[in-house]
Amino acid sequence: MSASTASPSLGGQPKTIKEILAPLIAIIIGLFMVILDGTVVNVAIPGLMQEFDSTLSYIQWTFTGYALAQAAVIPLAGWLSDRFGPKNIFLISLVLFTIGSLLCALATSADMLIAFRVLQGLGGGVMMPIAMAFTYRLAPPDKVGAVMGMMGIPILFAPAIGPVLGGWLIDKVSWQWIFLINIPIGVIGMIVGLITLPKIGRTAVATLDKLGMLLGPLAFAALSYGVSEGGNSWTSERTIIGLSVGVVALLLFIVAELRKKEPLLELRVFRSFNFSRGIIIQWITQSALFGTMFLIPIFLQQAKHETALDTGLIMLPQAIAAAIFMPIGGKLSDKFGARPLVMVGMAIVTAAAWLLTGIDAASKSTEMLLPIGMLGAGMGLSMMPLNTHLIQSAPANLVSRVTALTNAAQQVVSSIAVAGLTTIMASRGKHYFATGKTEQLEIYSLSFSDTFFVLVAIAAAGTVLSVLLSRPKKSAAGEEAPPEARMMMHG
Repeated sequence: MSASTASPSLGGQPKTIKEILAPLIAIIIGLFMVILDGTVVNVAIPGLMQEFDSTLSYIQWTFTGYALAQAAVIPLAGWLSDRFGPKNIFLISLVLFTIGSLLCALATSADMLIAFRVLQGLGGGVMMPIAMAFTYRLAPPDKVGAVMGMMGIPILFAPAIGPVLGGWLIDKVSWQWIFLINIPIGVIGMIVGLITLPKIGRTAVATLDKLGMLLGPLAFAALSYGVSEGGNSWTSERTIIGLSVGVVALLLFIVAELRKKEPLLELRVFRSFNFSRGIIIQWITQSALFGTMFLIPIFLQQAKHETALDTGLIMLPQAIAAAIFMPIGGKLSDKFGARPLVMVGMAIVTAAAWLLTGIDAASKSTEMLLPIGMLGAGMGLSMMPLNTHLIQSAPANLVSRVTALTNAAQQVVSSIAVAGLTTIMASRGKHYFATGKTEQLEIYSLSFSDTFFVLVAIAAAGTVLSVLLSRPKKSAAGEEAPPEARMMMHG
């Protein structure tokens, strides 16, 4: 059931769309919950800071812990599904995610909430790639495109509805309900999945890369911790220990992966210069995207005193624009290649970040709608072409291993980006307070503006680097990547 072995057949006669509708519903429910929880919590951050009397640099670990947990288990998805069967692993991950949601709602401290968010991430990280590959296996051979397209429903709808739904629940009920809402949805998904998902036989698997499984998460978590602690002091013992452990573990992880025949993450793909350039640009876009989605709700609620619901509505143009431009970018990339679309997309993101630097406490919240929409348009235009470029740039013998690497790397980069940007904003706030500024609104506005100047620089670097992208030759990746690999990348 791994990406390398999947085929659009479950044995016997091909099934019709009507016959696979019920199992598809179970899969869509799982995907929807995982993607929804990646965005719904952002609008709750200010409320959680107040609820648990905690700082932004600490509460941001509700996002960072979730993302790092996903990164830790994404590479294991193929191995687990082959070893224990995809139906079993999908249902176990759905149960784990649902239990994690219940525990998050029952948390009575920031420490507990972060720990339970990690549990959620462990379930969600496995669910995403298995769901995509499972869907490809279910689809009738002549309807693969249509069935895989159905997966776009949760992928595009969840980010759009997440902040709005989260804001409404926080304002009208309580923050606990952004997690409790997963319980009935998860139970329905489990029942439908248990009854309707076909049982696919287990297959022989390679020995699990235990060293990589240990060193990878340790390196990523320690680096994120070190960066987040930098907001207090870059010379503090915690910061130095975190960064030192992270760097050493990362170096050991790289050495271990390059020496292993069947590594957890296939780092040999970086030998392709075209792939390396592409994934660096992808990391830049992820930093800009998740940094924006995390910072703007905090500014709107703490500096502008917007309600959580209004904050979600203000964030809505980003998801809508991304949903509109994503299929456009995917279609145009077949004709023009990734470079012009990524260049235009990143230029739009740079311009949007620049506009956000001019927003202050005196600005109307509606003034943020245009740059927020521009961010979504730029991301949507460049995301599909960039993902396709990465698969096509990989060496032919490593194409099937690219999805685990890129998906895990995206989670790691987004977690470090959020930790880093939070650190910058906290540091700038301390700076302005030390210079004699006492009004909270002014301090927030100036700190927010400075942080977005950093995002401007990041996005501008992505725009410049995109000029270096070249269209991969057919021989670079051999045959076109299988649909499930492409969909996993797009997800």
